[in-house]
Amino acid sequence: MGGMPALPHHLVERARSLAVPGHRRLLGIAGAPGAGKSTLAGRIVEALDGLAVLVPMDGFHLAQRELRRLGREHRKGAPDTFDAAGYAALLGRLRDPDPDTVVYAPAFDRSLEEPVSGSIPVGPAVPLVVTEGNYLLHDEGIWGRVRPLLDEVWFLELDQEERLRRLVDRHVRFGKERPHAERWVHDSDEPNARLIGRGRDRADLVVPMDRPSTDRPMN
Repeated sequence: MGGMPALPHHLVERARSLAVPGHRRLLGIAGAPGAGKSTLAGRIVEALDGLAVLVPMDGFHLAQRELRRLGREHRKGAPDTFDAAGYAALLGRLRDPDPDTVVYAPAFDRSLEEPVSGSIPVGPAVPLVVTEGNYLLHDEGIWGRVRPLLDEVWFLELDQEERLRRLVDRHVRFGKERPHAERWVHDSDEPNARLIGRGRDRADLVVPMDRPSTDRPMN
């Protein structure tokens, strides 16, 4: 979501240092809704030119039908509206690849608002998997299994006013009327953003998306 005028060279090189042929590593990119996770992750993968594959956490959204059954449709995007166990299991498979097996990961189709299984092939020789999503640093319940499976996690920060503007525009672009989009951001996205922010200190790198990024010591 959103973008940057230029992809910071040091971020590409930091990701490249993880992409060592013959080894499998996982890089996580976390942050609040609208912070720019998917944009940065996609550009990093593109810059690495075949050394990395992007596997978004959003492929583990529960289907709309299941959200309705559970009475959680109005809270879509909260931690309990994802298949956290499925996501952690996939990360485990990706971290320890079978040399003869392509792993197929799900994607999320925003035009349908549904996950689509078997969408992203990850070959065993790809050295780096980049995964992005809201709850990579969340430590409650099953989500606590995720962080230990990632070699490194970056946390993206963006000016709140700009982030909210982007979020509303995104919801409008994918079909919500603007008043509905604004209510959704206030009632759903922002409570999730506050929860996500509690994981910031568990990141290896904090990336301010509106100014040069700041390296923090590795854990």
